[in-house]
Amino acid sequence: VRKSFLSYNKTIWGPLELVEKLYPEAEEIAASVRDLPGLKTPLGRARAWLRLALMQKKMADYLRCLIIQRDLLSEFYEYHALMMEEEGAVIVGLLVGLNVIDANLCVKGEDLDSQVGVIDFSVYLKSDDDIGGKERNVQIAAILDQKNYVEELNRQLNSTVSSLHARVDSLEKSNTKLIEELAIAKNNIIKLQEENHQLRSENTLILMKTQHHLEATKVDVEAELQTYKHSRQGLDEMYNEARRQLREEAQLRQDMENELVVQVSMKHEIELAMKLLEKDIHEKQDTLIGLRQQLDEVKAINVEMYQKLQVSEDAMKEKNEIISRLEDKTNQINATMKQLEQRLQQAEKAQMEAEAEDEKLKQEYVDKSESLQNEFSQKEKQLLQLETDLKIEKEWRQTLEDDLQKEKETVSHLRTETQEIVKLKKEFLKLQEKNKQLKSVCEDQEAALQELASKLSESKLKIEDIKEANKALQGQVWLKDKEATHCKLCEKEFSLSKRKHHCRNCGEIFCNACSDNELPLPSSPKPVRVCDSCHAILIQRCSSNVP
Repeated sequence: VRKSFLSYNKTIWGPLELVEKLYPEAEEIAASVRDLPGLKTPLGRARAWLRLALMQKKMADYLRCLIIQRDLLSEFYEYHALMMEEEGAVIVGLLVGLNVIDANLCVKGEDLDSQVGVIDFSVYLKSDDDIGGKERNVQIAAILDQKNYVEELNRQLNSTVSSLHARVDSLEKSNTKLIEELAIAKNNIIKLQEENHQLRSENTLILMKTQHHLEATKVDVEAELQTYKHSRQGLDEMYNEARRQLREEAQLRQDMENELVVQVSMKHEIELAMKLLEKDIHEKQDTLIGLRQQLDEVKAINVEMYQKLQVSEDAMKEKNEIISRLEDKTNQINATMKQLEQRLQQAEKAQMEAEAEDEKLKQEYVDKSESLQNEFSQKEKQLLQLETDLKIEKEWRQTLEDDLQKEKETVSHLRTETQEIVKLKKEFLKLQEKNKQLKSVCEDQEAALQELASKLSESKLKIEDIKEANKALQGQVWLKDKEATHCKLCEKEFSLSKRKHHCRNCGEIFCNACSDNELPLPSSPKPVRVCDSCHAILIQRCSSNVP
């Protein structure tokens, strides 16, 4: 198809270039192909890409990603093409068999742009030298076993690394959940602060109402004092008793005011405790944010949190003691109310007696003069005044009962606040346990990662040593059996007890006493002896003295 600037370059390199977008592991191949010098045509890049995919043993995987995306392939192939039909999937399935071949193909220094006209099949045909080379086949099988063993180790290590990444993701999710729980705890603290402000406003209203009541009672008492001064001696005695009662009630009011002051101070203490709790929660947030970078400092932070918990426990104990004191004070108020009720009953009895005496006086002195009638009228006025006093005392009693109910409500609010503080304490302990669990999990994962890193480094070092030994020992020739009469390490002659072991890489010959290095292989039930210089597998050979 002709080329255009707007559409893709419709050659073989076009669909192969799309593989890196669908399969991220193919990015390395595409980048290396683009960086190769000497490649000018897209066909040459496609040939280089296919060779690298064969060496990676992932050609079938790459093409399978392409066949799945039929929409992308429709830009390069017609609808009746082979890759768009079911036969394309069959071809990809057959390509899986290429993974058995260990391909080592040259990419640099070859003319990949031009097509090969003549193929040299002599490389693939058998020669007379290869017919009797059983030992060489054994060597090749051992090398393949070693290579397969190393590939399996790498696959296992890749799977463990992916599982560790999944664990790290789960830990990050759990950390986000903990942050959300902390935000919920902050909202609860804000609600508690609003309730505290409401309680303060209610306390101020109660104080204002009590002050108004005291002023009204003072005015009433002054009026009563002016009326009682003009009365008789008997009324003076009653007035003195009433005055004593008023003094006692004023003392009770002062005690109530003192109790209110104590309650206000208690509220201030509660607010201070809430501020301490807020500080604790801020410190928890800082510890949760610094978990990833500062694992070593978690111990010191936990010690500080433990000390703050002790401080909060002491505050809770003080609050419980304050609540017990308030209960004792409420009991005292109930006792004083009972005493007031007894006094009211006594006053009612005195009133009944006075009424009986008035009736007797009326019966005895009906025929007396108008002066006596005036006296009776004065006594009736005194009785009315006494009745008004009784009404005032009843109103005082009702106001005291209302105050008691309000105080009980405040005590109940304080109890609910203490219960909520206990709940917050339990939640804080749960968060501490979760932190400990997360810390242990992180330590285990770090230990596992360190072990994996050490194993990977060891395996890489071994592979590099083998490669360096192979490069250094290329071009060396095996010694003949007749020439090899002594061991290279101990320099002793070979015999029946000291058998020959030949290294297929470097060509050196050792006795069985010197070649003690052994390596386990998955394909062989017994361990294999290894060369001391190049770490390759040794082959046992019969000695020159024995037929």
